Amino acid sequence: MSRLSNSPTRWRCVFVALLILSLAVTPIHLRGQSGAVLGKVTAENGMALSGASVEVQGTKFRTLTDDQGIFRVTGVPPGQASIQVKRVGFRPDSASVQIPVAGVAELSIKLPVAAENLIPVTVRARKLTYTGRLAGYYERLERRNGGVFITRQQIDEDRPRTLSQLLQREPGVTLVRLRAGATGVRLRNRTCAPLVWLDGNPLPAGEVDLDSFHPNSLQGIELYLGSTSTPLRYLMPRDMSNCGTVLLWSRGGDTEFPEEVPNTSAQLEDLVASHAIFTADQVDEPARLDSAISLDAAYPPALNAAHVDGLVIAEFVVSPSGQIEGGTFGVVSSTHPLFSDAVRSVLRKATFQPARIKGVPVRQLVHQPFEFKGGA
Repeated sequence: MSRLSNSPTRWRCVFVALLILSLAVTPIHLRGQSGAVLGKVTAENGMALSGASVEVQGTKFRTLTDDQGIFRVTGVPPGQASIQVKRVGFRPDSASVQIPVAGVAELSIKLPVAAENLIPVTVRARKLTYTGRLAGYYERLERRNGGVFITRQQIDEDRPRTLSQLLQREPGVTLVRLRAGATGVRLRNRTCAPLVWLDGNPLPAGEVDLDSFHPNSLQGIELYLGSTSTPLRYLMPRDMSNCGTVLLWSRGGDTEFPEEVPNTSAQLEDLVASHAIFTADQVDEPARLDSAISLDAAYPPALNAAHVDGLVIAEFVVSPSGQIEGGTFGVVSSTHPLFSDAVRSVLRKATFQPARIKGVPVRQLVHQPFEFKGGA
């Protein structure tokens, strides 16, 4: 064999040729070009379903939907794939989707209920006596007379980057550029700066850089375009309120949502599969709320003041004695975490007529709807 045949140059050429050949026969998804599936799982009525199991059939890829019914599965080989969705209390369904190379396929699946839910418990808004540092804000928000109100729900839905970006969407509000890049506002095309209050305390008169307050730090905003509509509590002497008033209310420990309820759907599904508990379509007599017990859930003050309606479908196991078993409470679907917390609190005192099979009381998985009606 010649020296040339053993030279480093020759072996480098052989290695490159083998590498090119291996890439030619290697499937695309093995070269880091896998795709993803992004989707949403809802009930037939359009309510998002949390805790639904999503699986790419024939693979190891699976996940659960979040509180908004959203799921995302990454690393899926490109090509045709079958997505199977299951959730206890609903009939499973599947859909075929084309996974693009290094792309995302979008999917929406609706699951039919396996059995009828119980009759919804209706919770109606009522006249509340608000307390705490936000009492005045909630009272004015409920009346909605004289001012422009921006609620936390609006802030969370719009997701503005800056406070000025949020405020300029309101009629009668214009922005002005201040020194050093700061941003100010003008109300009703006035040339003077409005007074700004934070949590009931006045900020120094003059220009206030509103963008120094991040929108996500605020629970609510009140805008009063002139002095005549400003609440007496926030009127200043010597016509200082003529340029308008901005009231900012910050978030704090008294405004934060409760911790999310741990989802128990996966454990409950195993119990149903092993017949340790039953669903409503598997029993002779389904569990029913005890008619002697009134489930009077408390309407969350922030949502009551803002006239927000809502729906919660709670999930839990009713024991043979008619009690809700500890550690089984979960939320199938909810329009707001504060509604979920109100339901969790009221169910602590609930009792049921237990489910029966051939006259014998048994454990049953229950889906109990709650409708919150805030009114106009």
